[in-house]
Amino acid sequence: MNQPTTEPTGTQHVLTRGDARAVITEVAASVREYSVGGVDIVQPYPELSSPPFASGIILMPWPNRVADGRWNLGGVTQQLDITEPAKNNAIHGLLRYTGYRVDDRTDESITLAATVFPQHGYPFHLETTVRYELVDGGLAVTHGVRNLSSDTAPVGIGAHPFLTIGDVPTEDLVLTVHASTYFDVDARLLPHGELSVVGTRYDLRNGVRVGDLELDTAFGGVSTRDGVVAVLQAPDGREVRLVQDDAHPYVQVFTTRTYPKKDGAGLAVAIEPMTAAPDALNSGLGLHWVEPGATWNAGWGIQYSG
Repeated sequence: MNQPTTEPTGTQHVLTRGDARAVITEVAASVREYSVGGVDIVQPYPELSSPPFASGIILMPWPNRVADGRWNLGGVTQQLDITEPAKNNAIHGLLRYTGYRVDDRTDESITLAATVFPQHGYPFHLETTVRYELVDGGLAVTHGVRNLSSDTAPVGIGAHPFLTIGDVPTEDLVLTVHASTYFDVDARLLPHGELSVVGTRYDLRNGVRVGDLELDTAFGGVSTRDGVVAVLQAPDGREVRLVQDDAHPYVQVFTTRTYPKKDGAGLAVAIEPMTAAPDALNSGLGLHWVEPGATWNAGWGIQYSG
C-alpha cells in the first residue's frame, strides 16, 4: 500500500536515460530537476519546497495573465478567481495546485493527466495530458488537450522552466531569443501593444548577457532555427536551447534576482514556451478553440550540448 507523501509537490517521478536525469512532480507536473552528466539544465528546487516563482509548472488552460480575471464568452462576462491579488489578475491557468495522475510510465518517460472541470469563469471540461521523455540530446515535452464539453473551448498552454548551465553564474550566460516583437505592458504586467524589438532593450536576437537583463516580457514574431527559439550560452561554449513547435508562436522571458538557490537567493531566468499571448482570453491572440470531442496537441523541449 502506498504511503501518503508529505512533499508539497506530491509524488516525485524520476526519469533516467544514460547520464540524463529528470524529476517530475505530481503537483502541477513541474520539472523540479533536469540534469545531464551531473550538470543542471533547469534550476532545481528542493523536494520539500513548493515551486518558487512557478518553477517548471504547466500553465493550463491559459499562460500568463487575464486582466481582472474577466473575459467575454459569446456576450456573457466570465469572472475567473483572482490568483494574483496584488495586480488583480488571474494568472497561470487552473492546474497550478492540481495533482496529476500517471497515465503511462517507462524509465525514460512519463505521461501525466489532469482534468480541468467547469468552474468560475471557465465553463469547460477538459482532459489534459503532458508527456515528458528523455531523448538523445534533451527533454521532449508533448501536451494534449481533449474537450469533453458540448461547446468549443478556448485553450492556451504554457510552461515555466528556469534554465541554467550547471554552476556557471546565471549573470554570465548569454541569452538569444529569435523574436521580432515584444508585448509592452503596464504596471500590472498586462499587454497594451505588440511592438517591434528593433532599437529597444528587448532585441535579444544577437545575444545579451543575462546579468544585464530585467525582464518579465512576452515575445512574438517568433522564428525558429531548426525549431530552436532561444539559446543560453556559457562562456565555454556550452548551450541550453529551448525548442518549440508551430503551435507555440510566443515565448516569455522572466528574470528574478531572488530565486532561492543552494548558496542563497540569486539571479535566475525562466524561458517559457507559450501557445498564446498574455491576456489571450481577451485579445484572442494565439488562442486555440478545441471542438467538442476533439484533441489538440502541442510540443516543446529543452536541448543541451556540452
